[in-house]
This record gives sequence, C-alpha cells and structure tokens, in this order.
Amino acid sequence: MEEMKMTFEELAVDKEIIKALHLLGFKTPTQVQQAVIPLLFNRQDVVVKAQTGSGKTAAFAIPLCQLVNWAENKPQALILEPTRELAMQVQEEVQNIGKFKRIKAPALYGQYSFLQQQKDLKQKSHIVIGTPGRVLDHLTQKTLPTEAMHYLIIDEADEMLKMGFMEQVAEIAATLPQERVTLLFSATMPKSIRQLSKELLHLSTEIVIEDETITPNRIEHFYYDCTDWDKISLLVGILMVRNPDSCIIFANTRDLVEQIYEELTAEEFTCQRLHGGMEQWERTRVMDDFKQGEFRYLVATDVAARGIDVENIELVVNFELPYKRESYVHRIGRTGRAGLKGTAISLAEISETKQLELLEKMMKLPIIRLEEPSAEAVDSARKNFLHKMHQLPAPKTAKTAAIDAEIMRLHIADGKKSKIRPVDIVGTICAIDGVEATDIGTITIWDWSSYVEILNHKGPQVLEALQTKPIKGRLRKVSQATPKRHKH
Repeated sequence: MEEMKMTFEELAVDKEIIKALHLLGFKTPTQVQQAVIPLLFNRQDVVVKAQTGSGKTAAFAIPLCQLVNWAENKPQALILEPTRELAMQVQEEVQNIGKFKRIKAPALYGQYSFLQQQKDLKQKSHIVIGTPGRVLDHLTQKTLPTEAMHYLIIDEADEMLKMGFMEQVAEIAATLPQERVTLLFSATMPKSIRQLSKELLHLSTEIVIEDETITPNRIEHFYYDCTDWDKISLLVGILMVRNPDSCIIFANTRDLVEQIYEELTAEEFTCQRLHGGMEQWERTRVMDDFKQGEFRYLVATDVAARGIDVENIELVVNFELPYKRESYVHRIGRTGRAGLKGTAISLAEISETKQLELLEKMMKLPIIRLEEPSAEAVDSARKNFLHKMHQLPAPKTAKTAAIDAEIMRLHIADGKKSKIRPVDIVGTICAIDGVEATDIGTITIWDWSSYVEILNHKGPQVLEALQTKPIKGRLRKVSQATPKRHKH
C-alpha cells in the first residue's frame, strides 16, 4: 500500500525523536502510528482498536515525548497499563524514544517500594506509566501531582476490563484536569469499553486497525495431534529435533508451567519459567536474562506473555491452546519480529479441532498438521541437541544497543545533601570545550549521589574533564555508572 511509505518526517516528528527511532530500528511508521500521531499532535481524543504487534506503544509515545514541556517539573501525561510487566516495558520504550529529548518517565506498580517511587516522583517527571492500583495509591497519598497532566492514555482497555480495573481507571480519570486529551487503546471493543470511552472521551475519533497486519506471513503455523499423557514426551522430541536457538513454551496455568520446567530441566534443557506466582524481582531477573540470551527455553503463562519483548525468538510452542483466541495472537506475536521468520507450533487435543479451525479463520492463515517425530529421529538429534545445550547461546543484541553506544551514564559521588542541583551539573559540563547543553541527557539527583547521561558519544570526553573540573566549587568523584538493570 502506498500510504505505508510515509515517513516520520512527514508526520512532523522532531529530529531528536527521529534519531532515536532510527537507532531503535523503526524505519517507517506503521498503520496505527500514521493514524494516531497526527490526531494526538492536534490534541484530539482517540479510541483505537488495534492488536499487539501493531506498533501502538510508539503511536502514543512518539507524540507524547514531543508534546510535553521539558521545563515543567510535574508530570504532564499518565499512561495506564494492566500489568507490571507491561508498565515496565512501556516505560522502557518511552524513555528510549524520548532519549534525546531528555524525557523522564517513572513507572508506578505494586511489589516495588512505594517510598522509592515517591522519591522518583519528586524528581523532574514528564510522563508517568503505572498500573491502576498503584497509581490510585499515589493519588490517595498525594504523592502524584495531577494539575499539569494534560494527557491520559488507557492502554489494553479490554485487559483492564477482564482484570476488574475499570472502576479504578474511571476513579483515576476523575482526578485529572477536565481540559485534557484522552486516548483509549483496546484489542477488542465490547459494549462496556465503548461505554467507558463515551464517559471519558470528548468528541473522539475512532480508528480501527485491521487484524491482517497482526499475524504476518513470515510466521509458519503448525500443530500436532496429541493426547494428555504423551504431551511432555512429544514436546521434548519436537524440541530436540528442531533444536531452536531460542524458544518460548506457553501453558495456561502456573502449575503446568512448573511441571514442564521441571521435566525440561531433567532432560538437560537450558530453561527458566515465568508466571504470576513468582516474586516480581524474580520475574524481572528471568526476563532480563532471557533478553540477554542467558538460556534458550522459557516456559510461561499468558500473564507473562504480554510483558515479553524479546527479539529473535525462533519458535513459540503452545503446550495447550489458550482459553481465548486473542491470546494465541499475543503468544505467536513473540516470534517473527523485526522482519525475521518465525514458527508457531501447537500441541492440540482431538477435541480442539474446531478451535484450530476458528484460529485459521481469524488469522486468514493455514495451521498445518505435522507427524510426530519418530523415536529414531529424536535419538539421532539428541547428540546435536546436547552439544548445543552445553554451549552458551549467542548473546542477543538489545534493540537499544545503538542508542546505548552513543550514551554514557556518569555517577557523581555527591547529591542533595551537598546542595548539588541540576543547574550546577549542567553549568560545569557546558563549560567543557566542544560540549553543549544538547549533549546532556537526563539528570537524577539523590541525597548522596547524582547521575547524568552524556549523549552523542561525548561521555569519555566529559568523564575525563570532570576528573579535574570542579562542580559547585570543588572536585567531586566522577565515574562511569554501572549499566542500569531493573530494580528488584
């Protein structure tokens, strides 16, 4: 289609954001981005029906990063997400897209220190991402100022509904200024979502992105007939013969995830699991390790599926077909990303034939039946499989690698207790030859330490200069900060 050739420049996106987008691998805007970005720039309320994988996060993150006033210290936009994993994922995307705009975007979710989040909010904050429960906690405690919030994004509205968050969403919306722009995104549009959009949005434009873009032809779909008792051995045989570099196996319950994980571990698979019964820090660690290629096989529930944003997943296996057809799309959307080919395999009971037919109809793609690999094929594949299991996977290149290469994060061993302010850090760095204000990224100042991002490959130069250049009248200990990982 001709319209797909539109560029971000034609959408009037700022050059700092376009630079970040290109470094992140965004080449041209997707359908949903082409539709939403101009409307948000025009400050119109929008209802969007779009599936995962359509590029909807960037559709609101790009204009928000451009629209917020950098000089304003209070948050100007609130993005609501149904789960912690999604909140963390969206926070990362917003911060990456807004990297050269110096956008600060704290995330608010449960199972993480309320006090630390309160401290984050006391720093300059432009865009806040959070789950409804924790956002309400901060509103109740008056730790989240709302007077400057002119943008509200309700993401994954159908998931919010399913998880019982709609009352909280309405309660949050009621605390925000009446003069604001509201966007609602949902994969499906049941009556209750339409009713909510009528209550919260004014004269909204509705955008429907057709599902045909969601399951690209580069993903091949297969299934095996099986019965319950042979599923684990069938799974092991399939994986040994296929021997993928990376794979996600989905099951419907945490108990079954644990069972599959134990069975695969016993068969010497390099494996981890992910489900809602785990502590948040543990789930975060597993996801970080999987993203970095520390192990090849991840067994997960659907609760975890929406927070998985990992490149180069070769194979997705549905150990069970999901309860909802939409979940199949979420699951298989983990493979075949960034233009690469992917494979989706389902282990289906005889009773699930009708379900497979409905999935084919929904995706407009065939799901091809395969024969179970023979015992001989599994035995002959075992040696190569074990050889691969005893080798570390090739490290995955993070999609942020190109941005990270341009940026150095510096640690200054002094902070608020020494009366250090952002203006002191900026003034000192701008006095270095060849360094300008546009080379300085986000600055965070705690009681006893401060962090500053130096952009445009100028980190080593600034680090060297600050060894002999005083900040606020005296020399401070300045070093390169260790890479940020999610806080546990």
